[in-house]
Amino acid sequence: MDDRPVAPTPTGLAKVAFRGGGFATSPRPLWSWLGFVCIVALWQLSGSLGWVSPIFLPAPSAIVEALWNLAASGDLWTHLSASLGRIGFGWLIGSALGLVVGVAMGLSPIARAVSMPLVSALYPVPKIALLPLLILWMGIGETPKVFTIAAGVFFPTVIATLGGVDATPRNLVRMAQSFNLPTWAVVWKVILPSSLPGILAGFRISLASALILVVAAEMIGAQYGIGAFLLTAGNLMQSADLLAGVVALSALGLVFGGALSWMERVFLAWR
Repeated sequence: MDDRPVAPTPTGLAKVAFRGGGFATSPRPLWSWLGFVCIVALWQLSGSLGWVSPIFLPAPSAIVEALWNLAASGDLWTHLSASLGRIGFGWLIGSALGLVVGVAMGLSPIARAVSMPLVSALYPVPKIALLPLLILWMGIGETPKVFTIAAGVFFPTVIATLGGVDATPRNLVRMAQSFNLPTWAVVWKVILPSSLPGILAGFRISLASALILVVAAEMIGAQYGIGAFLLTAGNLMQSADLLAGVVALSALGLVFGGALSWMERVFLAWR
């Protein structure tokens, strides 16, 4: 037995800062807006003082004025509606086909063996490079543009859907099968809900691809559309109109992102 005296416990303990936060982030909306305002203010100041030529980089006030004039004249809505129609049809077609093929590859070893080499070989090919060939096959019109967008949307959707199906916990599938559920019920009630986070993440990538492809396709062969407008403004050295079109594209991307965020809140409320 140890007869050594025990040291008294100190009454005033020093507080040690918690260091196990794991670099957790917290929202800082004020700093975000402050940084944005500072950048725009510096940009406006450089244009007002003549530090930068308005031909190369017009001031934000000139861009806002050009955007207002385009909206007031109706040209902005004409080009936006044309681009939105192409994006809508192309994205719906590519997403529907991508979901079907991705689920089939995830469920069937034969479908995976047949489709995986084709997807791996064709996915890296720039889809806009196929547009001249598609115009040769389908003629000048909306079909080759929509087909180009659908092809660009198809491959990210396939990969995201396949990854979501593969990530489905197998114990949930076995449990559903043990209750003698039919195959369609297992897919609808177990596999698809579990795959939905990955599918929605793939939708974000595919929508960005659709936005890029519609601009590129309209620059090659279209009379109306944001891409055609940007090409015309660039050829005429109308820098303010050019950047106004870029701002419209950025706003369109924000709208798409907001719509997908809403879908995630609605369909993934169970998480």
